[in-house]
Amino acid sequence: MAITVATLGFPRIGPRRELKFLLEGYWAGKKDEEELREGAAALRAATWARQRALGADVLPSGDFSLYDHVLDTSAMVGAIPARYRWDGAAVGLDTYFAMARGTQGGAGHQGCTHSLDATAQEMTKWFDTNYHYMVPELEAGQVFRLSSTRLVDEFLEAKALGYHTRPVLLGPVSYLMLAKGRGVEPLSLLPALLPVYAEILTALADAGADWVQIDEPCLVLDLDHAQHAAFADAYARLAGAGVKLMLTTYFGGLGENLGLVAGLPVDGVHIDLVRAPEQLGAICARVPKAMLLSLGVIDGRNIWRADLDTILARIAPIAATRDIIVAPSCSLLHTPVDLALEKRLDPEIAQWLAFAVQKIGELATIARALNEGEDTVADALAAARAAAGRRRSSPRIHDPAVQERMAAIDAAMVERRSPFADRRALQRDRLALPAFPTTTIGSFPQTPEVRKARSAHSKGEIDDAAYAQYLRLETRAAIKWQEEIGIDVLVHGEFERNDMVQYFGEQLAGFAFTQSGWVQSYGSRCVRPPILYGDVSRPAPMTVEWWRYAQDQTDRPMKGMLTGPVTILNWSFVRDDQPRAVSCRQIALAIRDEVLDLERAGAAVIQIDEAALREGLPLRRGEWQAYLDWAVEAFRLSASGVADDTQIHTHMCYSEFNDIIASIGAMDADVISIETARSQMELLDVFADYAYPNEIGPGVYDIHSPRTPAEGEMTQLLKLASQRLPAEQIWVNPDCGLKTRKWDEVRPALIAMVAAAQRLRVKGAYDAA
Repeated sequence: MAITVATLGFPRIGPRRELKFLLEGYWAGKKDEEELREGAAALRAATWARQRALGADVLPSGDFSLYDHVLDTSAMVGAIPARYRWDGAAVGLDTYFAMARGTQGGAGHQGCTHSLDATAQEMTKWFDTNYHYMVPELEAGQVFRLSSTRLVDEFLEAKALGYHTRPVLLGPVSYLMLAKGRGVEPLSLLPALLPVYAEILTALADAGADWVQIDEPCLVLDLDHAQHAAFADAYARLAGAGVKLMLTTYFGGLGENLGLVAGLPVDGVHIDLVRAPEQLGAICARVPKAMLLSLGVIDGRNIWRADLDTILARIAPIAATRDIIVAPSCSLLHTPVDLALEKRLDPEIAQWLAFAVQKIGELATIARALNEGEDTVADALAAARAAAGRRRSSPRIHDPAVQERMAAIDAAMVERRSPFADRRALQRDRLALPAFPTTTIGSFPQTPEVRKARSAHSKGEIDDAAYAQYLRLETRAAIKWQEEIGIDVLVHGEFERNDMVQYFGEQLAGFAFTQSGWVQSYGSRCVRPPILYGDVSRPAPMTVEWWRYAQDQTDRPMKGMLTGPVTILNWSFVRDDQPRAVSCRQIALAIRDEVLDLERAGAAVIQIDEAALREGLPLRRGEWQAYLDWAVEAFRLSASGVADDTQIHTHMCYSEFNDIIASIGAMDADVISIETARSQMELLDVFADYAYPNEIGPGVYDIHSPRTPAEGEMTQLLKLASQRLPAEQIWVNPDCGLKTRKWDEVRPALIAMVAAAQRLRVKGAYDAA
């Protein structure tokens, strides 16, 4: 039986973030559309060539995106909300990027003038990853029509270069399940959507495609009867479209959905054997041998080198009885591109790792071992075996002092001293803030000048003293400006920080960092997740010196700004040799030390961001509570050592809170700030229904869009908030940190935000005009 290697998707951004710079050049008007498209085509060509050279037999096309693959699907099927004034022709870049980023009143790209002023579509996390997708917006009577030929175009583009690819398409049922309906249940629109999918598949067949990878990740979720029926109806309709369908699932096991999948009229099925290795036996027993089986045996979401011996022992019996494909568990979108680009990473740690390029190499080794015998790849297998052994025995992994401290955690360490009502009175006396107090989430714009100074310092071009002085001047200016416009609780701007997780990880034992380990978060936004390889501790204070300097510049409260343990965990590549809960508690102890040091220095307000708490939620509801229990405990462990009059804030973004509101309440933060601007405050409904007792800062400024909201727009959002919550509960703040925005966007937006808060203080929550 021949074994082939497939990739389900490759990082879009390029080895050196080429896509980021193409996009930002285009948005800034420094590149025209032709330059953007030519640069994107060059990236695709290089990616196909790289994968083929590494030994991949089945290459994807259509996995590339200028912003987001779900947004691409919306553009393809003509799901364009009315506010973008789409004319019904092929979706152009102005419309596409308006949906992604919003647009404001006057100019498109390169001086294309129009009067469009439209907010961006909502953005939320892609399942339990740190990637963000643009949420489709659908309405009653939604009309779908083929509005983009991108999939066919990129298939033909690859074909012209000599690559026969397998196009990648987000499946119709998952697309609808991920969408937001306004006055309609999205799944009810399936009959209207399927003809467009059939048209796409037929067009691909006409272009010469023989297989299409159709991604249905929602098949690993808990499905109700209607969702089961939707999958059955969809694939009965698409089965005759003229191409073979590889139904692709990932991020978990099929579970009780296995029977459904085994009975669908598709030609192949891909399963995730990293997240759900236990499903292999049942899959092989239930999935007909006529159906090609694609086994996701290499982790597409983490960076640890694979245990090739174990993988071969598990799948060799299957390979002897049926044709299989070996593949990553999911798209390699979630991993960095190439470990070979790392020049400064500790060699001991580097030998334990595999990025996207190395993962395809691992797949090629597996396939050759199965096709030609293990003797033909003996050196590769021996090298993997030796690296795994060195990792297990490394003294850098385990710290007895951390283990001893973990054993000493008790119930008192995760409880505040008094209930919130008592704390609130003490905090109000101490802080003396007005109604609708204003603050920001933490960071201010990381300008080209700030980044240039950081780069010069890292290269040794300026010394520590000169760099510190530059940062002090930036910090002082930001504080003075906040005072001038009337913000109540200040932040220092975080100019010294490269990233909200990396900054802390670099100062914690047990973490390593890359130079080129970038992954896409959304659009042009890329992050370098830390590598959590060993036991975690805090050798020294991390933020206290900068907080002291900032507080010395003002009489107003200055927030201490920390990233929470769950977010540090979920935004890192986490060690796989112990439970995640254990690593999270270790981080929580380190953050607890920092919280207490800030309090001793005089901080009255300390923010512990947990932006990623919800994204770690397991996909199956039956596993939720176990995760929420240890995640909430970790936050409380980090926060609960302070006095009652010290106010603890937290921040969450991109989250649907309905199903976890009790756990958010159990965190017992004095103030929570959340992303709500794009949802028009709809996210507050669950807090109101729950009678959430603590204070809330609903975001009134969508910082992921270049739009500058006007005072009236923010006032209206605050009025909507006040219709859901008592005025005394409400804080006023942006959706998120301002690091990625420009000062000429931030200044008018924050001035308008403060004016909106002041208007409500004068007029009252309900009659502000």
